[in-house]
Amino acid sequence: MTPKELRALCLSFNAAVEEFPFNPETSVFKVLGKMFALSSLEGSPLTVNLKCDPEDAVRLRGEYEGLIVPGWHMNKRHWNTVTVDGGLSDRLVRELVEDSYDLVVAGLPRAERLRLDRP
Repeated sequence: MTPKELRALCLSFNAAVEEFPFNPETSVFKVLGKMFALSSLEGSPLTVNLKCDPEDAVRLRGEYEGLIVPGWHMNKRHWNTVTVDGGLSDRLVRELVEDSYDLVVAGLPRAERLRLDRP
């Protein structure tokens, strides 16, 4: 997956936006003000921090050792850093990004979740 494809994927979700609160090189993808992905899209290797269920996070780290690691500069219980430069299938990366988005949306107040369902 290329940086352009990763950006497009993150922005494909309902109400997703890209912001740069830390520096111009670090893209932070949010839904209704809550972060679901963080990446330095020009980094080498290309990585993305994604929210993850704590049990799944540990399982994924074991299954994809070296490619999925505890979240860099994040709460390591809830975030993984995923290397996106070809070692993992694009399908898996898409699923992990979608899972991160879904976890963040699930944590939003009900009224905000309902706003996402409107066309």
